[in-house]
Amino acid sequence: MLPLSLLKTAQGHAVLVELKTGETYNGHMVMCDTWMNIHLREVICTSKDGDRFWRMPEAYIRGNTIKYIRVPDEVIDKVQEENFRRDEKRPASGGRGRGRGGAFGGRGEGGRGGPEGGRGGRGV
Repeated sequence: MLPLSLLKTAQGHAVLVELKTGETYNGHMVMCDTWMNIHLREVICTSKDGDRFWRMPEAYIRGNTIKYIRVPDEVIDKVQEENFRRDEKRPASGGRGRGRGGAFGGRGEGGRGGPEGGRGGRGV
C-alpha cells in the first residue's frame, strides 16, 4: 500500500494530523497533493501540551511539517480492496519484462550485436 494512494482515498474522511511541533489537527481531508500537503475543513487544533484548543473553518498543512497522519480503518480497508481488485485484473505473466530484449540481452548470439559486434566493436 502506497502512502499517497492511502491519502487520496482518505479525502472526505476525518483524519488526525500530528505535526513535528506536537500540535494536532483533527478535520475532514479535502485534498492531498504529491508533496503530502493537506487541506482540512472543520478543523480542531490542539496545542502541544493539550491545554488549548482552537476551532478553524479550514487549515492548510505543509507536508514536510507532518509527523504522522491517522486515518480511519475503513479507509485502509478500502485501499486494500482496491489493491486486491487491481492485482486480480493483471495478467499472470512472468513479470515486468526484461528491458530491451530477451533473457540474454536481445543482442544476438554473442550478446553484443551482429557480426560487426555492435557499438563499434571489432566482432569475431
